[in-house]
Amino acid sequence: MKKTILLITAVAVSLWGIAACTSTGKAIDAAHNSRNSVDWPGVYRGVIPGADSAINVEITLGEDGTYTLSYQYIDKSDEVFTSSGTFTWDDAGSVITLDVKDMPPYYQVGENRLIQLDMAGKKISGDLADMYILKKV
Repeated sequence: MKKTILLITAVAVSLWGIAACTSTGKAIDAAHNSRNSVDWPGVYRGVIPGADSAINVEITLGEDGTYTLSYQYIDKSDEVFTSSGTFTWDDAGSVITLDVKDMPPYYQVGENRLIQLDMAGKKISGDLADMYILKKV
């Protein structure tokens, strides 16, 4: 009988705690993720492989959900291609999607780095995988 009362009390306290946490309309965020645990705003740079030439990449992420992206093909031209806009986070809080066209929009956010994902949002694998990591400056 005492075990049953203790169990019922524990369940009631747990449910009350959950109700109290969600009464503000905010979801409980018990998990740490890149969005809430990493100092992600800032400038990231790297050199990624390209079909004909390596590419200098620079991405600036703003706390307000904006980005600026620049690409420069190293051995082809001095021209710098730029894009700016907004980005969104995935539900897990670890991948951002830039509102850019014709360039990979998906980046996994980590501590002092962005990992460029492929056009389907999947991690790039193989011998060149480490070359798709942009480092925070």
